[in-house]
Amino acid sequence: MPGNSFGQLFHITTFGESHGEMIGVVIDGCPAGLEIDVGFVQNELDRRKPGQSSITTQRKESDMVKFVSGIFNGKTTGAPIAAIIPNEDHKERDYENLKDKYRPSHADYSYEIKYGIRDHRGGGRSSARETAARVIAGGIAKLLLKKYNVTIAAYVSGVGEIILKKNYAELNLKNAEKNIVRCPDEGTAKKMIKLIEAMRNEGDSVGGIISCVIKNTPAGLGEPAFDKLHADLGKAMLSINAVHGFEYGSGFSGAVKKGSQNNDAFSNKKGKIITKTNFSGGIQGGISNGMDIYFNVAFKPVATIRKAQKSVNREKENIILETTGRHDPCVLPRAVPIVEAMAAIVLADHLLRNKNSKV
Repeated sequence: MPGNSFGQLFHITTFGESHGEMIGVVIDGCPAGLEIDVGFVQNELDRRKPGQSSITTQRKESDMVKFVSGIFNGKTTGAPIAAIIPNEDHKERDYENLKDKYRPSHADYSYEIKYGIRDHRGGGRSSARETAARVIAGGIAKLLLKKYNVTIAAYVSGVGEIILKKNYAELNLKNAEKNIVRCPDEGTAKKMIKLIEAMRNEGDSVGGIISCVIKNTPAGLGEPAFDKLHADLGKAMLSINAVHGFEYGSGFSGAVKKGSQNNDAFSNKKGKIITKTNFSGGIQGGISNGMDIYFNVAFKPVATIRKAQKSVNREKENIILETTGRHDPCVLPRAVPIVEAMAAIVLADHLLRNKNSKV
């Protein structure tokens, strides 16, 4: 099974299944001498872990990270960093009724068609449980980016039809961590929470949008052809479970503008070249220009719901499927640290690659 690795110089490989003994990640290419704040990495995992609020799955996992290589006396050695998280609360009986059935819009059917076998206990490698390993790597990447003063902040900007209309510049993004839905606007957050609670009570689910802002990115990151910075960010985001869309800068709204409306005029501000507007989203020609990088990530509603649905089984018989178990009615609150982690991995990789771009 290829496709379990990501990145070139800052290179990660995740392993493990949703209901296996453990999940984990190997991080290769992290420079030696980086101080590792294990508490910081653990906090990133705590933001993603299940059971953290009334609007997330009630599966209970402590998600305590254990580093088993690549760190000595609190610093990276330059060797591969390996980290694991034991799976603790896996109730296999909750999935027994799915053994020969395919959940609508889930990976069950496509996975089995490709490999001829599937782990019906939570989806195996196709489960969002795998993203905890990415958050570990993202935590290490954030510690590396901190040396360059690069910051990454994601937040929930839409749940269903409830959309936060304010621009990120009008918000205090730190407020996103002050409520369980991770929306930085208190009034909008309350409406989102109410909608998610209603979906849980109905046995249904709802999707939405996560916005992300990267500040202080050095100009010059990214390659002009296949490894454009926004292309790598797009791939990173679209690799996250349930993601169905990605746009950066003016995105789809820019498609209806004139060039004179969408172009970012350059200016000189105290000897530094900046743009007066930022419809480019901090990236031009696939290369960062030093302005804020911002993008939106669209998540579909969670596929596994309690409502009865039409489906088929392995014998190709039409069935009515009713599922049990513990599932998120909305993945967005727990996906915020995942979006940040994948953005951090991309930025760390390009920072390291950029060091070799000039003689």
